[in-house]
Amino acid sequence: MAGRGAGPVAGASSAGVGRLASTEAWRTGALTFFPLPGSFLRGPRPGHYLTTPDERARLLRELGVELVITLPFDERLRATRAADFVDLLVDRLDLREIWVGQGFALGYQREGDVAFLRAQGDVKGFAVHTVQTLTIDGAPVSSSRIRRCIQEGSIEEANRWLGRPFRLPGTVVMGDGRGRQIGFPTANLRVWESHARPARGVYAARASVRGSSYPAAINIGFRPTLTAGEEMVIEAHLVGFSGDLAGQELALEFLARIRDEKRFDGVEELVDQVHRDVATARRLAGQ
Repeated sequence: MAGRGAGPVAGASSAGVGRLASTEAWRTGALTFFPLPGSFLRGPRPGHYLTTPDERARLLRELGVELVITLPFDERLRATRAADFVDLLVDRLDLREIWVGQGFALGYQREGDVAFLRAQGDVKGFAVHTVQTLTIDGAPVSSSRIRRCIQEGSIEEANRWLGRPFRLPGTVVMGDGRGRQIGFPTANLRVWESHARPARGVYAARASVRGSSYPAAINIGFRPTLTAGEEMVIEAHLVGFSGDLAGQELALEFLARIRDEKRFDGVEELVDQVHRDVATARRLAGQ
């Protein structure tokens, strides 16, 4: 959406929209919701979100969106009539242009479809544009498809649909030190329970922490060779890093799945395999 108002600008946008708005001295922005309407209506679903709200705002800004507003989706917003919602956008934002998907609808019971918006625009002085659905190999790009790829461990396929590496942020928490005992210290990551996460297995990634990036070998699973396998962990060995990361914010950009998690006959066999995993992770991370 584009407008000349000084307040938050809302709507759907792209890099092209950003360039157009900049040319016309407009401000561009995106309107998002949290929780997602589906999550509010059907209840929270573990692993449903592909990004945190902050991460989504960062990605939108990288596309050229100047302002991002995240509205809390609650019962009051759900009951807002479409015409009232449009009035808010026009009154507060000096709305001039709005870009929406072909199946877009807003307002109570999705009454404000594209035809409704165009009729409102004719009366209230804004233009409505529809954006073609993005496809890859003839198939529409969708969050449900990406989520399924991630949950199945098909990281390279998920990244192709995302157009970027899948990113999983979290906080480093104290582990049991088993990785350090075998020569591969790891950072155990606590992540938001609603964030999508890959299936059990070993992955190559890039880890970002304290403004630096490191190749990383990631294990997601129960560590069957070292523990009784009672607690699922997400642990990352950062190649070339030394120091204490406890309490630090760390983000993993997944590049590829290396192998399934498996039980080894002994620690020596496990260590040999981890050496190979780390070498693979370094190669895939470009180091």
